[in-house]
Amino acid sequence: MLEFRFPDIGEGITEGVILKWFVEVGQEVREGDSLFLVETDKVNAEIPSPASGTILARFGEVGQTINVGDVVVQIGDASAQSAPEPVAEEDAGAVVGALETSNQVLAASSEHAVAVNGASRRKALATPAARRLARDLGVDINAVAGSGPAGRVMKEDILQATDGPKPEAPPQAAPASSAPGQEERVALTTLGKTVARNMALSKREIPHAAVMDELDVTELVQFRQEAKGLAEQEGAKLTYMPFIIKAAALALKEFPVFNAVFAPETEEIILKKHYNLGIAVDTPDGLLVPVIKNADQKSLLQLAREVQDLAEKARQRTLSLEEIQGGTFTLTNYGAVGALSGVPVIKHPESAILGIGTITKKPVVDGDDQVVIRHMLPITLAFDHRFIDGGSAGRFITRLRAYLEQPLLLLLA
Repeated sequence: MLEFRFPDIGEGITEGVILKWFVEVGQEVREGDSLFLVETDKVNAEIPSPASGTILARFGEVGQTINVGDVVVQIGDASAQSAPEPVAEEDAGAVVGALETSNQVLAASSEHAVAVNGASRRKALATPAARRLARDLGVDINAVAGSGPAGRVMKEDILQATDGPKPEAPPQAAPASSAPGQEERVALTTLGKTVARNMALSKREIPHAAVMDELDVTELVQFRQEAKGLAEQEGAKLTYMPFIIKAAALALKEFPVFNAVFAPETEEIILKKHYNLGIAVDTPDGLLVPVIKNADQKSLLQLAREVQDLAEKARQRTLSLEEIQGGTFTLTNYGAVGALSGVPVIKHPESAILGIGTITKKPVVDGDDQVVIRHMLPITLAFDHRFIDGGSAGRFITRLRAYLEQPLLLLLA
């Protein structure tokens, strides 16, 4: 018998709400058949069966919240329930959701069973960052009781194991200004909580540095204005974002260190050979980051259509898991809401993010020492300072400048 648990589907998702069941107890299912529809803070996803068999039991009603690691379905042979056999590990891990083999939790792919004094022992479920903290503090992480989803050991658990129980803080007196009617508490949405966790994780794990510049995009403004009508005839709304995505993708190919992640356990830089660019979208519930896959291989019109489609799906909360996973570099356009400039936070575990401000007309001194009015675009490149320095960031922006100040290069590249 296989106990199928709500899987860790990534992107910081820790819980979901069951929207619909596709199976009943006693029903036969094949591997890959949809079991249930779950609403998470980012997407609605159909969760597939990891194996073929009979639905022996299901847990959770429509509208009920389930956490990662909760048993949701039991799958097996209805005629042989008295003698359950564990599913082979390679079969159980073949599809999303196959995190359990019988009653044993399978750890992440980078983890494996360890032995102490020749005897098999429990392997703690924990993130690499938590393991590194435990090593630094001399704590045996396998002996720490985890308080996170599915018993995951959190940093707080390690700190508590190091320092022992913390005394309760004395109650704080309410501030004088907290008279009735003078303040309001607003609960974060589920998406808002996820954004808060991810931002805190990024700032904890990644030492941020940033380089800022202004690009003269006067020719780009004119080029877009002339091409906008043709794009509409092709069913695409041509904003500035497709040009910036294309320029960033081409620059990343020349400077791959910005299309990478850092592996602190091995102190290696992992360069990505695909260019999947996330675009931060402002929604009523918070930021979502759909991903344009293989952006370097797409035309400006293709990028324009995809940006429009993904942004609409983000606002309607109809993005699929595939559409929010696999990003290697992110762009955030706070200029779209009227902000001139800013310092963006890197999307963990990526190595960089490009912030885009508002294009404004400004007086600029040209090469002939004449004051002229030009369209200027402020940008900020935030990067992981563990392995990227200001020189590399400056060279990346120089290349980005060439593409955006001479938009014909985007067509010739």
